[in-house]
Order: sequence, then C-alpha cells, then structure tokens
Amino acid sequence: MLEKPNFFVLTGGPGVGKTTLLHALRSRSELCVEESAREVIREQLETGGRAVPWIDPAAFAEATAARDIARFDALAGETRRVFFDRGILDSWRANGVAPTATLAEALRARRYNRRVFIAPPWREIYQIDAERRQDWAEAEATYGRILKNLDELGYEPVVLPKTSVDARVPFVLERAVT
Repeated sequence: MLEKPNFFVLTGGPGVGKTTLLHALRSRSELCVEESAREVIREQLETGGRAVPWIDPAAFAEATAARDIARFDALAGETRRVFFDRGILDSWRANGVAPTATLAEALRARRYNRRVFIAPPWREIYQIDAERRQDWAEAEATYGRILKNLDELGYEPVVLPKTSVDARVPFVLERAVT
C-alpha cells in the first residue's frame, strides 16, 4: 500500500469552485493536478467517443479512474504537498456505476491524505457548460454521494466554507498538514 499524506484531494459536485480554488493554490506555488474527468469528456466530445457520463457512465468512470491512477503513480515519489482536483476516489460509485475490482484495489493500494476537502453545493456560483451538464438536483445529490463514499473509503471530509476563493485558500492551507 502506498500512503501519501502529502496528497490532498479537492472534491465535490459540479460547479462549486474546486477548479477555481485549485488555480488559486497554484498561483501560490502549490503543486496542483488538474481534473481528469473534464479531460476525458473533452476528448470524447472532440472524437465522437461514447465514454461520457450521459452516454456510457461505466466507460467514463473507467477512463477517468485510469487517468487518476496514472497521475497518482507518476507523483508517487513527490514529497511536496500536492493538491488534486478530484482523485481516484471520485470514480467510486460515480454516476451510479458499480465499482470494479480494479478500482477497489487501486483505492486500497493508493491512499491520499485522510482529510479530503469537499466543496458543498452553492447555488450562487453554480453553472453548467458543455462538459458539466448536471442539473442542480444532481449537483446536490453528488455532494451527498461523495460524503457517503468518503466515509465508506475511510476518509475524513473537510467541508469548504461558502466564501470567496481568497478566504478558501488559507482555510485549505491551514488544514493541509501531514
């Protein structure tokens, strides 16, 4: 098992400020890893592929998990603090897909810091786009699913405050300790 207490996940439903927070952390010289899900969706849309959550959620979860596993493994020797915009754990039961044995083993063998930062649903900043098609009800349901999954997977949720990104950054940095 590879435990990386210096690896921190930012998670939550769609449109709640995770990526904005990640960019703000990067601007403060933190090492940050972009979200795999958006990359998979973008590539699938460009090529006419089916591995998107609204067509083939199982293929989408598999593709996203594979990228997240590869990113985790590529940074395995990193000793600095690393922030991930979502992580392997976000594929667990995502979009109603039953976890595969491969995903279960990946989550057992690769552990992030126990504290996982989760952004709650926030109507005032919520937006949809070509890659983020979930409606508000699904955004709220995703938050509940993630909280349940974090508990099941042995992680401690740290709920981000609904405040400016400038206030969220110190909140995260003060709690992102190994």
